[in-house]
Amino acid sequence: MPALLRAAHGGPALAVTVLALLLGVAADLTPGRLVLVGLAVLAGQLSVGWSNDLIDLPRDRAVERRDKPIPAGQVSERTVRLACAGAVVAVVPLSLACGLVAGVVHLACVASAWSYNLGLKATVWSWLPYAFSFATLTVFVSLAGQPGELPGGLPDWWVPTAGALLGVGAHLVNVLPDLADDAATGVHGLPHRLGARRLPVVATVVLATGSLVAALGSGLTRLSVAGLAVVAVLLLVSLAGRGRVPFLAAIGIALVDVVLLVLAS
Repeated sequence: MPALLRAAHGGPALAVTVLALLLGVAADLTPGRLVLVGLAVLAGQLSVGWSNDLIDLPRDRAVERRDKPIPAGQVSERTVRLACAGAVVAVVPLSLACGLVAGVVHLACVASAWSYNLGLKATVWSWLPYAFSFATLTVFVSLAGQPGELPGGLPDWWVPTAGALLGVGAHLVNVLPDLADDAATGVHGLPHRLGARRLPVVATVVLATGSLVAALGSGLTRLSVAGLAVVAVLLLVSLAGRGRVPFLAAIGIALVDVVLLVLAS
C-alpha cells in the first residue's frame, strides 16, 4: 500500500485535496458537500498521479529510476493500472454528485491534468494544464455550493487567476528535481527550456505575482499585507540566493499563496 500511494504522487495529491477542502470551508460548504468535494478531488488526483507513473514507465525504466515504485519493483504495473481505473470510475459520479455544472467543471479540471501526462509535459505548453486545472479547481469548489443551478456561485475573477498562477509556479518548482532525467528521455517542457539556473527564480516571481493578485483582489487587510511582506522577503532571498535557496524560497511563497487564496475566497 505505501508503494501504491507513492506511485500516485501521494504528497501532491493530498496537498491539492487539502487546498480544495480549505477553499470549501472558506466558501461555507455544508459538511456533506465538503466531504463530496474532498472525495471527488482526491479521486481525480489519484487518477492523475497513477496515470503519470504508468505513462512515464518506459522513460523511467530507460534511466533506471529506482526512486519510483513501479520501475523499482515495489508495486506491479497491473496493480497500478487497476487502481488508476478505479479512480477514473469513481471520479465521475463523485464529481457529478456535487452538482451537474460543478461536476462538469471538475471533470474538465481532471482531463486537463491528464493532458499534461499524455504529452503536453514535453512541450512549451507544459504550464497550461497546471494553470487551467488550478484555476478551475477554485471554480469547482465555488459551484459545488450551488447544487443544480447555473453559475450564480462563480468566484471573483481574481480567485481563479491567483489559482492559475499558483498552479504554474507549482509546476515550475515540481519539475526542478527531475530536469536531468526528463531531458535524457526527450521531455523538454517549459521548465527544461528555462534551465536549472533560471527556473527557481522564474517560479518565485510567478508565485509572488499570485500572492499579489490574491491580496489586491480581496482588498488589503492586515493579514494579506503581512503575507505580502513575507513574500517580498522570500522574493529577495530567491533573487540573491544560490544553490537550493531559490527553490526553498519558492516553496515558501507557494505556502503563502495558499493561505492568501483561502483567506481571500
